[in-house]
Amino acid sequence: MSQAFGIALTALKAFEKKLDVTANNVANVETNNFKKSRAELQEAANGGVKVTISSVDTPGMEIDPNVQTGVAQQTSNVTLEEEIADQILTQYSYEANILTIKTATEMQKELLDIKA
Repeated sequence: MSQAFGIALTALKAFEKKLDVTANNVANVETNNFKKSRAELQEAANGGVKVTISSVDTPGMEIDPNVQTGVAQQTSNVTLEEEIADQILTQYSYEANILTIKTATEMQKELLDIKA
């Protein structure tokens, strides 16, 4: 049961990082030349969850060059709808792991009561 608790705890930390990444993307949706990031979750060697954060290099839409510098710019490559959907999925996953921790804790308490 402590293994379930540990795995769920690493998942909570991973989903927290994933939420941080999507929040950063949303915060920069209007920032020219901003490239979004993605948090990919993978199974860790110890059975937990690890996060790999990577930049997504797809181009944004071209906009007129800056009149002062003459440098061409792009809008950010963030799609707000995609980020919100990802945040909702992350929220549900986070809640599911909290429930796993609660259940593991209750089971440990019951086991201690039985042994006592």
